Amino acid sequence: MKITHIIGIVVIALAIGIIVSTAGDASVYLNFTQANELAKDGEAKQVHVVGKVQKDAQGRITDMLYNPAIDPNHFEFTLVDNANRAEKVIYNSPKPQDFDRSEQIVVIGAMQGDHFQCQKILLKCPSKYQDGKLETTEHEAERGPAKTAQL
Repeated sequence: MKITHIIGIVVIALAIGIIVSTAGDASVYLNFTQANELAKDGEAKQVHVVGKVQKDAQGRITDMLYNPAIDPNHFEFTLVDNANRAEKVIYNSPKPQDFDRSEQIVVIGAMQGDHFQCQKILLKCPSKYQDGKLETTEHEAERGPAKTAQL
């Protein structure tokens, strides 16, 4: 066997190993019902849930709790998934900029009891440059213990 064949086989084996290892960490898109079932079964892997924030008739977000004077790293809101199930979402970081303008939100995390514990938020906002296009921004929760403000 030639050296080039051996090198080719090693490269292919490494590529397969990388693909398999990253596929195990991949998150899936679910709704809140499916995420809740996974949590009840003991699955601790993160999932993506797509939805929209609850708004009143005037277009203002309802059921949103964020008071940076008390705790700048605690943000709660209600998200309605694509199956029309509403759940409380808790995000242990500051409220993302342009959250109020979002058309659609993707939360990444897992169900914990009566709420969805969010690790990352992806916002789909209307683009300010092109009509009809959505602009995506990503926000990730801080790692480690939550910091609270002291008054």
